Amino acid sequence: MTSRLAALLGIDSPIVLGPFGGLSSVDLTAAVSDAGGLGSFGLYGYDADRITRTAAELRDRTDRPFALNLWIPTGDEVAPDDVDWDAATTALAPLFDAVGLDIPERPARFLPDIGEQIDAVIAARPAVLSLVFGAPDADVMDRLHDAGILVVGTATTPAEAVFLESAGVDAVVATGLEAGGHRVSFLAPAEDSLIGAMALVPAVVDAVSVPVIAAGGIADCRGVAAAFALGADGVQVGTAFLGAVESAAPDSHRAALAAVPETGTVLTRAMSGRLARGVRNAAVSTIESGGSVAPFPAQNWLTGRFRARAAELDRGDLLSLWAGQGALLRPSSPTPSAAAVFAELAAGLPR
Repeated sequence: MTSRLAALLGIDSPIVLGPFGGLSSVDLTAAVSDAGGLGSFGLYGYDADRITRTAAELRDRTDRPFALNLWIPTGDEVAPDDVDWDAATTALAPLFDAVGLDIPERPARFLPDIGEQIDAVIAARPAVLSLVFGAPDADVMDRLHDAGILVVGTATTPAEAVFLESAGVDAVVATGLEAGGHRVSFLAPAEDSLIGAMALVPAVVDAVSVPVIAAGGIADCRGVAAAFALGADGVQVGTAFLGAVESAAPDSHRAALAAVPETGTVLTRAMSGRLARGVRNAAVSTIESGGSVAPFPAQNWLTGRFRARAAELDRGDLLSLWAGQGALLRPSSPTPSAAAVFAELAAGLPR
């Protein structure tokens, strides 16, 4: 089909892969781009060298457009010296013990500098830079556009969509509360910005003039058709692709996705210090019952130390099992190919 979004991004079908911070894979990103959509790769925590290498790997795998994704600082991030390290690590000690790791020392920094990341993205020149938690200043937006990079922002409320359009983004993702992973609110607390996609998408369509990409709870052709009926110009899908064979999700994460119809999902700050949707497991329950969650990004850095080891051991009880409510819809195959997931979604596009 033709659509404003497809024409803008230079893709065949207006289907965007949701970027996964920590779970992105070159294989999956390239597969979605090769299928005619926009593959996305999350760069959370990546320094400049790693961004450069990742972009080069993606170009080696696909000659189609792809997106890189960055988190914009919101101003409430804590530095290592601002954290009560004893309190933060004591609360997590049982989880480090479970994978045989010592409590980590306080790092020099939790995250790379956003300026370093943006410089690397501009040098890499992907077709698209997608952003969560806001937008950079006007100077950075000009640099991105001068480099020929389209910018896609992410909104959880109509007010955020208006802000993003005024900041100069080329398209807006309207992400409903059903979506998996982090709630990327930036104008108001995430708990005060929980709007379902059914209400959010048409409200954002009415509020901005740029193309709108619907996200949250879309996992099959019915969700795609509904998004277009609400006025969206495209869809962004994450959870449905997490189960694909090209995904970087461990087997235990895939099993958790398959169990969502029985277990459901929860919103929690336990694993990162920011509100996110996923499957409750032993790690979430242990942290929540402990009553102490370090602020972002300290909590995310700390849990990331034992989560990396848990992934090696395929210990789903200790991972961040991010999952959207779209996982309630069982796929036709437990481990479909990305092409099969894409074909199912594309069947819902307007003809």
